[in-house]
Amino acid sequence: MHKIAFIGLGNMGAPMALNLLKAGFALRVFDLSAAPLQRLAEAGAEIAERPADAVADADAVISMLPASAHVQRLYLGADGVLAAVPAGALLIDCSTIAAATAREVAAAAAARGLTMIDAPVSGGTAGAAAGTLTFIVGGTAEAFERARPLLGAMGRNLFHAGGNGAGQVAKICNNMLLGIQMIGTIEALQLGVASGVDVTVLSDIMARSSGRNWTLEVYNPWPGVMDGAPAARGYSGGFGSDLMLKDLGLAAEAAAAVQAPIALGALARELYRRHSAAGHGALDFSSLREVPAG
Repeated sequence: MHKIAFIGLGNMGAPMALNLLKAGFALRVFDLSAAPLQRLAEAGAEIAERPADAVADADAVISMLPASAHVQRLYLGADGVLAAVPAGALLIDCSTIAAATAREVAAAAAARGLTMIDAPVSGGTAGAAAGTLTFIVGGTAEAFERARPLLGAMGRNLFHAGGNGAGQVAKICNNMLLGIQMIGTIEALQLGVASGVDVTVLSDIMARSSGRNWTLEVYNPWPGVMDGAPAARGYSGGFGSDLMLKDLGLAAEAAAAVQAPIALGALARELYRRHSAAGHGALDFSSLREVPAG
């Protein structure tokens, strides 16, 4: 694969695209914002004026978009990817969307003789920049192997979860647990601080005890504890609270479809709904500590 189209250069997409350039892939990119386009152009990418132009002669297409509706519009629209991409191209959607949407778009691609995988990621903006993301892939085993060189340039851990849509199911389960863990970590730290325990000492204790979790070790929500975490920069960047709310909504939809109980997932969704309604949706999802949702 020599020519790669990359569509969607947000907080995650831009550093992922940069890592592909570093790995030697020829890249043509598209985004609605000028700033990331300029950044990618300076790094050596070709800029496309429309998504159709980006994919016109691509060997593979990678997309990283906010929600299901954006993915449907990009791929299924009259001037979308499926109408413009050449035969034989591999389609890789790294967005976190509904599994049903992933299956719908993959089926439409298959009807045109194209191969598509859903490959949502875990690891946050730091992982995207470092090239250490986890990719959770839904699609055929053959498509997974075909995508491996591209995914390996952007990530460290590659998992084949099953058929189309399985990547999204696994990612939604992971993010529901992440939201629950973040809220639990915030409440535990708040309790300790209110009771007079130093937050750094408490974080170290819990990170080496039975309460250890990713949010304590990599993404501490308390300012002054962990350099590089969004809490150290006013909760800017990172993974937005609105995006966590979206993913918790996807988890609720998936749970309803299979009648799976998610009591804590539902509570986490409500807390993030209140947080977003209060005007904090653009802040990182660890900002519940700063502006409690309850």
